[in-house]
Amino acid sequence: MRFRMFISTCCFSLLVSIAQAGEENQHLDIYFIDVEGGAATLIVTPAGESILIDSGYPDNNGRDRDRILETVKLANLDHIDHAVVSHWHVDHYGNHATLSSLIPIHNFWDRGIPDALQEDKNFDTRIADYRAATQNQSNTLRAGDHFELDSNGTPLSVTVLTASRNVIPNSGEPNPFASESEDRPRDESDNACSLSLLFEFGDFRFLCCGDLTWEIEAKLMTPNNPVGTVDLFMVTHHGLPTSNNPVLVKALDPTVAVMCNGPTKGGHPDSIATLQSCQSLEHLYQLHRNVKLDADAQTPAEFIANSEPTENCDGIGVKASVRPDGSSYTVQIGNDGKLTEYKTRKR
Repeated sequence: MRFRMFISTCCFSLLVSIAQAGEENQHLDIYFIDVEGGAATLIVTPAGESILIDSGYPDNNGRDRDRILETVKLANLDHIDHAVVSHWHVDHYGNHATLSSLIPIHNFWDRGIPDALQEDKNFDTRIADYRAATQNQSNTLRAGDHFELDSNGTPLSVTVLTASRNVIPNSGEPNPFASESEDRPRDESDNACSLSLLFEFGDFRFLCCGDLTWEIEAKLMTPNNPVGTVDLFMVTHHGLPTSNNPVLVKALDPTVAVMCNGPTKGGHPDSIATLQSCQSLEHLYQLHRNVKLDADAQTPAEFIANSEPTENCDGIGVKASVRPDGSSYTVQIGNDGKLTEYKTRKR
């Protein structure tokens, strides 16, 4: 386990430390990896089963690849069980092929591979590398798919809410924020095809929507809310205003949100304002200070992992750790940052 155990002459203190380590070992851990405004999230169950969602940019001297590998090592993993591609933009699957040559990846998951992607002139080369890494055996996820992972007790449940512009049935209670979704032109990019994954661990609920954009967010959440509320929300599309439709964000009403933005990418004031208007939001964490915004237009400095421009960035991440019964969770910046505890909603 990753904690400091000090040698003590007091046997009782040593036993307490060992007991605490055993409990920590049973947590569900979620690592938000700093890939400078791309996206990469590593989830590790109490049983040690791992899910990597997205993998950042492929260039920059291997910066994002190396930060992912450092996090995998920090999580005491020697392989990745499941590697997910939320959609086919290079900042989201740019390192899947390279990672597979450096660490075993047992299963690949995506929304299905399109024949072409006009918005990426290098798509044919990149997708060929991905196909080779997966040996043409990647698994296609569709809206409504559901599966569970063994977690040595409380199972980790995963539900696909959106995939390839399709959404789960719009059942549930009426969404009181449905009228706040203004009409916008259809988004023709692959962002709108993003996978949205809802993770449930006891009462704890975490939602990650890739780069899902305004129109599909409204399709998912209008007129009813089929998702309910969540405890932890990865802010969609790095915090850009083409996403984070109030009809989605306000209905989810997260307690904690983590924004995987960069110094100049994402972290838009409109998205921050929408998040801060959520009734239950206690804290918004940003992976980066938006260097173009004044301090009062973003989250307080104590909840920002990296404050320097890219060339001086240490690549500090954010980690959430959920208790074995899902009753509460902590969030911290970096490995040694202050732990802030949050109670999971009772449902």
